[in-house]
Amino acid sequence: MKKQNVRTLSLILCMFSYLLVGAAVFDALESESESSRRGVLEQKRSEMKKKYRFSEGDYREIERVVLQAEPHRAGRQWKFAGSFYFAITVITTIGYGHAAPGTDAGKVFCMFYAVLGIPLTLVMFQSLGERMNTFVRFLLQKTKQCLGSRHTEVSMENMVLVGFLSCIGTLCVGAAAFSHFEEWSFFHAYYYCFITLTTIGFGDFVALQKKGDLQERTPYVAFSFIYILVGLTVIGAFLNLVVLRFLTMNTEDERRDAQERASLKREKGLLGGALSVLVVGEQTRSDLRERSRSGVAHLSSLCSCVCYRLGICDSPLVSHSNRRGCRPDSNYCNSVSYRIRGCSPGSRDHTGPSSPESTLSPGHSFQEFPRCRRKSV
Repeated sequence: MKKQNVRTLSLILCMFSYLLVGAAVFDALESESESSRRGVLEQKRSEMKKKYRFSEGDYREIERVVLQAEPHRAGRQWKFAGSFYFAITVITTIGYGHAAPGTDAGKVFCMFYAVLGIPLTLVMFQSLGERMNTFVRFLLQKTKQCLGSRHTEVSMENMVLVGFLSCIGTLCVGAAAFSHFEEWSFFHAYYYCFITLTTIGFGDFVALQKKGDLQERTPYVAFSFIYILVGLTVIGAFLNLVVLRFLTMNTEDERRDAQERASLKREKGLLGGALSVLVVGEQTRSDLRERSRSGVAHLSSLCSCVCYRLGICDSPLVSHSNRRGCRPDSNYCNSVSYRIRGCSPGSRDHTGPSSPESTLSPGHSFQEFPRCRRKSV
């Protein structure tokens, strides 16, 4: 099994295990509190029905009116300031739920707006996070040089530590500001900042929802918008530094496997080419051996023909291996002396000793062929 498949299966098992643990913990922490709060609300509803003599239908109608009027406490939600706030919660996927389009045209436009805006926002925050990490690395390197450190290189541990501290600082600054403007406790303000910057957006705590905040408190509105965008950039830089490194491990493994497969294919191609060369070379050597045998046979026939012309053999096709003057092997034929032009015996009577280079019988004289040249075959 590939490493990527093992890693993916392990992540799936870890996620489901994490979900089971979270469900068990939330059940233990919130179940009893929910039951007690529900009991208190049921008691208050019964008291209000008795006090104001509401029927069940009247109470449901009042409850529906109160819930619909809740988003309008901060003023008009769909003026430019409120619409800008809503657009931020859409493209950043925060989605508080404090406001929602009421018309069909607004709902259709919201879907198309989110389809284009969410990817654009994610790419923008990732790019800003990379630039921020580059700038922080540069600052850390210059700081180490100013302090006279021997090792000026910035390690991954340094970057992770700086990113973590930046996230904590951003959350603390936002918590201090919102606790002041919204009159929340520091813990609740810190909780709101964390839920907002991680784009969870439960909607149980939402800024700018007091009466007239969107129209009357312009500096606070501007601070809220800027804080959300800057805080998301800081969180995006930290996530880009830590989480995306693990997310790209599958891509790196796939690229490495592709390179290995390509290398194996090249090695197989080279091996096949070498085998083809060996086969062709073997065929060539076989052809050369066949041609060599043919040449030797042709040379033997030529020797036999020469011996026949000189009158040493009776037939050029008869084997002369038993004769001393005609040997068909190639080594002997290379030393045969014969005459090719004007080979007619003279009329002289004297005979001389045979030439040591002549292949003629002892009865023939070398001087019987005065006008002939010797050639070695």
